[in-house]
Parts: sequence; C-alpha cells; structure tokens
Amino acid sequence: MAKRERVIRMSVEQPLWRALAGYRVLTMLYAIGFFATAYDTFTRPWPAIAYYLVLSVWTLATLPRVANAASCTRWFLAVDLTIALTGILLTPVAASHERIASGGPTLPSIWTAGSVLAYALKGGWRWAAFASTPVAAANLIERGSPARDTVHNVVLVWVASIAIGYVVEVARASERTLARALEIEAATRERERLARGIHDSVLQVLAMVQRRGTALGGEAAELGRLAGEQEVALRTLVSGGLVPPSRVSEDAALGAVVRAVDEPDAEEDPVDLRTLLARYAGARVTLSEPGCPVPLAPAVARELAAAVGAALDNVHRHAGEGARAWILVEDEPEGIVVTVRDDGPGIPEGRLARAEQEGRLGVAQSIRGRLRDIGGTAEWISVPGQGTEVELKLPKAVRDGQDLKAARGKAEQR
Repeated sequence: MAKRERVIRMSVEQPLWRALAGYRVLTMLYAIGFFATAYDTFTRPWPAIAYYLVLSVWTLATLPRVANAASCTRWFLAVDLTIALTGILLTPVAASHERIASGGPTLPSIWTAGSVLAYALKGGWRWAAFASTPVAAANLIERGSPARDTVHNVVLVWVASIAIGYVVEVARASERTLARALEIEAATRERERLARGIHDSVLQVLAMVQRRGTALGGEAAELGRLAGEQEVALRTLVSGGLVPPSRVSEDAALGAVVRAVDEPDAEEDPVDLRTLLARYAGARVTLSEPGCPVPLAPAVARELAAAVGAALDNVHRHAGEGARAWILVEDEPEGIVVTVRDDGPGIPEGRLARAEQEGRLGVAQSIRGRLRDIGGTAEWISVPGQGTEVELKLPKAVRDGQDLKAARGKAEQR
C-alpha cells in the first residue's frame, strides 16, 4: 500500500505571538485614548499628535511581523524599540514638567512593554534583558529623577519580560524533546512492522533450513549452521534496530517538526474477516465462524488475520506436526474476539518472557504488536499438558470503523 509523509507541527509559543499582536493594537488605542482625554494638559500637543500618527501606522502595518519568530526580524525589533524610546524621550517636549512630575504616563505608555515582549519571544530572557535596559534608562531620563513609581514600572517590565523570555526558552526545549520522543516512537513502530514481516517469512525459512540441515548432516549441516548464524544476526538487528537522527525545524517559532509515515486514509469497502481466515482451515485446523459477515476495515482485517496466521505458525512449530488447532470467531456487541486454541503440550511458565528477551519476536511482534497497532489486545492462556489458547480482541470502536487512535489509546490503558 502506498505511503505518504505527514508533517506534524507543535508550537506552544504561537499563541503568545497572537496575544502579542492583540496587545500591541489594544495598547496603541489605549495610549491614543488617554492622550485624547488629557489633551488640555499638554503644553505642545502637536509633537504628540505626530508621534501617535507614526505609532498607529507602524503598529497596524507591522502586525504580520509579530505573527511568529520568523517574521519578527532583528531590524524590525530595532526599529520598534527605537519608536518606543523616541516616544518616551519626546514626552517632556509635549507635556509640561508638572504633568511629568505628577506621574503622568509617557506618550507610548504601556505600548512600550509590547516592544520588549517581542524581544523576549524572539530570543529568550537574554534578549528581554537587553531590550529592557534602554527602556529603563529612557524612563529615568524622561522623569529626571528616580521616582518611586518610575522605578516600580521599570522593574515590573524588566522582571515580566525576562520571565516570559525564560518560559519561551523552556517551551522550545520541551517541544524539541517531545518531537524527538514522537520520532523515536514512530521509528519503533515501523521497526516492529518490519520485524513482523521478517519473522513471518525470512526468520522462519532460516530456522527451517537450520533444522533440516542438521538432520540431513554432511554439507547440509554446514548450510544449516550458516543459516542459524544468519538467523541470530537478523534477530539481533530486528530486535535492536536503529533510530534515525532527529530532524529539527529551521524556524523554532514554527514549533518542533515530526515526520511520520502513515497509511493513507482507507477508502476501500470493509472486508469480511471470515474470507481472510478461511485459508487457514484444513485437515488439522477447524474454523468456527458466525453465519453472517464480520466486516472490518481492510487494514485492520489484514493485521488481525496475519496475527491468527502467526499464532497457527507457533502451533505448528512448538506443538508438533500432529497437533490440532481450532479458530473461533465471535462477533459480540463489545467487539470481535478471535480465539486460536491447540491441543499441544502448552507453554511453560515464563517461556514467553524469555523468548522475547532472546530476540524471538513471534509473540511480541507478530501477534501482540499487530493487535496493539490496530487498537486491540492479545492474551495467552496455557496450562502445561493441556494446550494453549490465544485470545485476540478488537474493541467495538475499531469494529465499527471509529477513530483507531482513540481505540488504541483505550486498549493501552487496559
């Protein structure tokens, strides 16, 4: 089946950029409105009017510049901070000394904080500290003396911007860690999918060649020995595998990037599970199924049928050539249950765990891994001397074609 590459972008800082854009517009309107209500207190209002015209045009025209870190360039930040500092230093020209001494706000008022916060979002707490310093100096120059309220406002802007810058740095590091974790998970699932296919074909052939070669002796025994060595090497490669290096976004503000390979959305008609299981029926395998169709999504049905085939392979390999097996298909209201039972000697306690540690992935990958990937579960019931029973369950959500991810999550919680 064809594959397609899906790019997942995660960004916890993007809402902060949207909030900054809104903050800049609102504080611009606030500064203009405050000037309009206190117009009579300005001794020379025309410099203030000219400044507010520039501030309005600049704020509205540069809204795209505060959409993300890529658009927020260094030159934009420099000009933006210059406009804020100019407004602060221009305040004594437009307002009287009495107004300034009484604690009246500067011309840009709290709009200045938006310029400093842009530095914080772009470069973290160090950039925020860099931008806050000239703003503090300009406020002290405008006031003429370090008054209590001026120092309070300066410290508040300084602490807030540095704190936000630090939070942004932590968020970016968390995004990169999450992206790496998701990438490792995707690579592990792909490795498990390949391991199932290898186990169902290549590893079984190598194991058969080893057994037959040892039994025949002579040159065939040497061939069997080589096949055994290759089987061990292939099992080691499959069980270990390699995780590809992480791919990092060129623009950190766009969020961490995860590239995952997904199956395309299935648009095929559901298939009857019974038709896929019918090929396993034979002289020593009895298939019991409902009288009506058991429809499933094609990909889910194929994986479930392959898991049944892997369980039957284990019967033939471990229960002996003369062992019988029974397949029971049940379409229940809670979901679909497929049971594979044999009359072999059973599985000794702890054997499955040891086999997985040794790299024998028949149970871990070909059966349990397949069911997990389609949102189901696999359980083993075995009593020495009384055979083995493998119960494969698919929940109702998967059977009805609902969201596979949600069903898989519920299965993992169980």
